[in-house]
Amino acid sequence: MSEHLATVPRTNVRPLRGHNVVAVASGKGGVGKTWFSITLTHALARLGRRALLFDGDLGLANVDIQLGLMPPRDLSMVFEGRLTLPRVAVRFDDGGFDIIAGRSGTGGLASLPSQQLTGLRNDLLELARGYDSVVMDMGAGVDRTVRLLAGPAGTTLVVTTDEPTSLTDAYAFIKVTRGANPAADLRIVVNMAQSAREGERTYQTIDKACQSFLKFSPPLAGIIRRDTHVRDAIRTQVPLLTRSPTCEAARDVEAVAARLGGR
Repeated sequence: MSEHLATVPRTNVRPLRGHNVVAVASGKGGVGKTWFSITLTHALARLGRRALLFDGDLGLANVDIQLGLMPPRDLSMVFEGRLTLPRVAVRFDDGGFDIIAGRSGTGGLASLPSQQLTGLRNDLLELARGYDSVVMDMGAGVDRTVRLLAGPAGTTLVVTTDEPTSLTDAYAFIKVTRGANPAADLRIVVNMAQSAREGERTYQTIDKACQSFLKFSPPLAGIIRRDTHVRDAIRTQVPLLTRSPTCEAARDVEAVAARLGGR
């Protein structure tokens, strides 16, 4: 990762809203949410889009760890008043996108007052005007931080697996989010599916629950097949689309990005 500041284009300025912001969330941890966020951002960049990855898992940030980076700037500098949000964005040259890193293991960021979180959210929406796509890797669950930061997102991708606890928690996330914002664009991503058919079955399980109890059918954004190349990429701290760009999981994430990118 280069040390220079990310260059944020200012042409074709958009109104202040989050239509180009994608929040990646989950009901529980351990579903591959951060890996998916990284790979999705990389795939969007490969489509020629100006992309930013924002590590919104405050206090448990690990985007930099998965990529083997030591970012010279992170969100803690914003809250300390040392830098503005655009100044902490750093270019990840290997992926062709920008990153705003969090601060791993810092519980203070996870317990910020609502006023500061709201300010961060508004600053991020302002910064998003210079990008085609902004991907937010959110913390697991539906706590105050997740609700405040993900609220204005144009699309929220809810990542789940076929594990019963993952499905239950994903449903809980959808229920709470829909309760707060009935117009929220919520879509399902089934990760680590044994096959496309099994992924469809997993999606149908959560879709049936949503239809029965919420009278709402969240669209399927994509199915990511279980792939040993993913573990290898995480272990070596190299993006999947760099290390194994033609593997099944890589192609599956690229399909999600293509739909989000309007291709």
